[in-house]
Amino acid sequence: MSRLTLPLRGILTLGSLALLAGSSFAQATAPAGSAAEQRIDQRQARQEKRVDQGLESGQLNRREARRLERQQDRIDRAENRAKADGTVTQGEAARIESRQDAASRRIHRQKHDRQHAPGSGASAARP
Repeated sequence: MSRLTLPLRGILTLGSLALLAGSSFAQATAPAGSAAEQRIDQRQARQEKRVDQGLESGQLNRREARRLERQQDRIDRAENRAKADGTVTQGEAARIESRQDAASRRIHRQKHDRQHAPGSGASAARP
């Protein structure tokens, strides 16, 4: 084997490893795609509708609804920041969906906490 072949093999091996590492990095940062964006948007709309329905039915008072709406606005801003570069990565989608999970739990807790809007016909304090 010549001395020239050995360093050339090393360079080719390192180049191959760099390509493999680069392709796995590209997969990790690949956009989650329009399916994830649609899922996030649809869920956001459903959660905002739940808050509106809770306010209309008296399950939420105005203060609770305002807080929940602010939380939804923060999630909207996070989503807009994620979309700013044109794509929502899998990591960004996961973080947004995690925030939506927390918001959903909070909506449920607030709607079922037995605090009702004044004049809704439901008693605020039950035995």
